[in-house]
Amino acid sequence: MEWYLKVFQQYAVFSGRARRKEYWMFTLFHMLAFIALAVVEGIIGLPGILSGLYVLASFIPTLAVTIRRLHDTERSGWWILVSLIPLVGTLVLLFFMVQDSKEKNNWGENPKLSAAA
Repeated sequence: MEWYLKVFQQYAVFSGRARRKEYWMFTLFHMLAFIALAVVEGIIGLPGILSGLYVLASFIPTLAVTIRRLHDTERSGWWILVSLIPLVGTLVLLFFMVQDSKEKNNWGENPKLSAAA
């Protein structure tokens, strides 16, 4: 849960790097929160209102952590636009997201090394 909150604490920080663990733990809790809201909506009969507001509120932090994750794999944040290509773009972005951190690059030190110290 701390990884999820860390992303929201860095609400619009697009510089720097994000480890795989930070990105995937955020993604896990983000999906769980979305599913929980969808279930609550189904129970109380508010189709799409709560989950829509949640997605809208979390759009910038999600974009920021994705760009920081791309930086960690030594890619520009502009690579996020590859996801606009149907199916293939999503698979390419997924491939980038599962790759290991690169050593020191233009976006800073390897966050894995600084966390271990």
